Amino acid sequence: MDTSVKVVEILSAEEVRRTLTRLASEVVERTRDLSQLVLLGIHSRGVPLARALARNIEVLEGVAPYVGAIDITFYRDDLDKISLRTPAKTNIPIDLTGKTVLLVDDVIFKGRTARAALNAVNEYGRPETIRLAVLVDRGHREVPIHPDFIGKQLPTAKEEIVKVYLQDYDGRDAVELMED
Repeated sequence: MDTSVKVVEILSAEEVRRTLTRLASEVVERTRDLSQLVLLGIHSRGVPLARALARNIEVLEGVAPYVGAIDITFYRDDLDKISLRTPAKTNIPIDLTGKTVLLVDDVIFKGRTARAALNAVNEYGRPETIRLAVLVDRGHREVPIHPDFIGKQLPTAKEEIVKVYLQDYDGRDAVELMED
């Protein structure tokens, strides 16, 4: 019996770059006032993605949106099922009241991380609007959450694994699908 895992490249480094450029353009098109935009990356890979989107928005429009990071550890509904971990630092650069908040994450699967992030955001003010941007949407929602901005729609089997590699963490940019 072969127990090897098949790895399929979904996005190359160049495709990740182009996808982030497209996502930034979509955010610009759908945001009324970029001076009120706050990008919050969900730890861990959402943080460098939020920074990359902010850089692309600044290149496109000459406006540098606020960028922060949010840790959702204590808002998760599965703390009893995950291994013990040290929460990352939440960094909210400005009061979120009245702002347009864009939560940024690498992959959306069941939607529970996004739900936890929504709860966490409410600790830092009452935004006018909260949106969600993801690099990869793989389906299989367990809660009624849908991203506003999607880099790549990727139908998967539940047992498959989507792995996002980012330069800041992994030394390269890529998205891979791991199949049994």
